[in-house]
Amino acid sequence: MQPLRILFISIEGNTRNFVENLTTYAAKQHAQNAESPEITATEISEASDFVAETQPYFCFVPTYLDGGNGIDNGVKELMTNVLGEYIAYANNAQHLIGVVGSGNRNFNEQYCLTAKRYAKKFDAPFIANYELRGVPRDEPRVYDALVARMKEVIGHD
Repeated sequence: MQPLRILFISIEGNTRNFVENLTTYAAKQHAQNAESPEITATEISEASDFVAETQPYFCFVPTYLDGGNGIDNGVKELMTNVLGEYIAYANNAQHLIGVVGSGNRNFNEQYCLTAKRYAKKFDAPFIANYELRGVPRDEPRVYDALVARMKEVIGHD
């Protein structure tokens, strides 16, 4: 299987840390079984050049909102907008095959709200979540969700 491609944005370093740990986990899985895909990850920021994506990819997005309760007010995303703009660029949205969200569970309904909104806006499934920087047990769970979704997309079992 081709490597799993991840595009992510990291504001405070939590998402970057999780993606780095997930990439290391994937490399270990690949070393044990060549059928297990590795991960290639690209951080999107205000300094990123937008390019046309040509392969399936996942996006990882934290939630930062403008106060409120995340349902009927306070749903203005903050600081992650450039990732949404990147996905909306050219035909990039058609290659997005899954969204992974993170956030703080203390925020109840707002937990992973940005990722859920991206999933709806770009018509891609919300496939996994983790809190803040994640914990080691999140790595196999999220990795397995990515692999399962990729197999679904490319038609392998």
